[in-house]
Amino acid sequence: MFKKILIANRGEIALRIQRACRELGVKAVMVYSEADREAKYIKLADESVCIGPAPSKDSYLNMPAIISAAEVTDAEAIHPGYGFLSENADFAERVEKSGFKFIGPSPESIRIMGDKVSAKQTMIKAGVPCVPGSEGALPDDPVLIKRTAKQIGYPVIIKAAGGGGGRGMRVVHTEAALLHAVQTTKAEAGAAFGNPEVYMEKFLQNPRHIEIQILADQHKNAVWLGERDCSMQRRHQKVMEEAPAPGIPRKLIERIGERCVAAVKKIGYRGAGTFEFLYENGEFYFIEMNTRVQVEHPVTEWITGVDIVRTQIMVAAGEKLPFAQRDIELKGHSIECRINAEDPYKFIPSPGRITTWHTPGGPGVRVDSHIYANYFVPPNYDSMIGKIIVHGDTREQALARMSTALAETVVEGINTNIPLHRELMVDAKFMDGGTNIHYLEEWLSKRER
Repeated sequence: MFKKILIANRGEIALRIQRACRELGVKAVMVYSEADREAKYIKLADESVCIGPAPSKDSYLNMPAIISAAEVTDAEAIHPGYGFLSENADFAERVEKSGFKFIGPSPESIRIMGDKVSAKQTMIKAGVPCVPGSEGALPDDPVLIKRTAKQIGYPVIIKAAGGGGGRGMRVVHTEAALLHAVQTTKAEAGAAFGNPEVYMEKFLQNPRHIEIQILADQHKNAVWLGERDCSMQRRHQKVMEEAPAPGIPRKLIERIGERCVAAVKKIGYRGAGTFEFLYENGEFYFIEMNTRVQVEHPVTEWITGVDIVRTQIMVAAGEKLPFAQRDIELKGHSIECRINAEDPYKFIPSPGRITTWHTPGGPGVRVDSHIYANYFVPPNYDSMIGKIIVHGDTREQALARMSTALAETVVEGINTNIPLHRELMVDAKFMDGGTNIHYLEEWLSKRER
């Protein structure tokens, strides 16, 4: 096991990784920007290093500064968390070449799965079902582009090969709009991701967003840890997640989980990863793989009893997975609400000083947050300030516990999206389960009328 790990992230995930290090008896080095000087995890750290001013490009995306911080503190490994540099193959490579262990998959795996075109081709070879679409990146020839769209059938969606986080996508309903959409998406992709390649897929009308969590070690062992339903989204950004996914037959889930395990073994994957699928009319379609820990990992931890972050660290240190597939048993139901510093219905960010912070408690309630009373939420980063996660023996109990937890939560000084979550918890269709990825946006538009 490592003696010291540098955590190259901020916010609740930095605190989550720090706690896992403590359990393992590993010292944690925290890096921070000038805007995060007062963060809780900095005060709790064994060591901390300021790596630059508030803008991400000068701090959390500054590779030389992060690697220098690891060198001066004698850290042995770097955990990237999620977001920022977590899926950057060049960063993973630089970490390893500098003599540190990257707590995540190999740079090669990140490259294969980070490029949506190569990821899809890899999954097809591994027998994982994919959305019907173009074979690889779209060519420049307008005739071939139109022919591909006609073969797939409208509506289609144009996606950036290097995209992610809901960016770099455009839905096209007619041939007249096709070429302009392709050119616009290419230009956006080149500017945002440094890769102008785009590909085309069938646009599914009313799918659900279902994920399969996997863990793998370097000794050719891999398991899948059930599924998550992440369909409650706005503009491709997840708002709430739950596990397991309500209303999908277990046999279908098991079949897709086994294929995901076969795929990670085939590419020699190591660490935690998530296969993302669209699910419609009893069929699963692979869309992408996230080669990192997910924001929503706690719901899986609760239904399986597996500590995903702790296991990530153990696997990176060369240890074998401490469990086999037969040991994974799903128990009960878990729901996570992302708490964001924003207007609950207009989604305008609301940075500022938190004057009151009262978190919920009771059986089956977990709060992952770096926030405290009098903490200043900086305007420079993602608006998420924490997560409330609940567990119950049944989905009904989990819903009731989440409603109670949200009612107990008090945040003053800034706006949060807690009122939105409170409404959704008693929404009849959400309570029934199985809402699709468009449901929240439709719900919001009806609410505005």
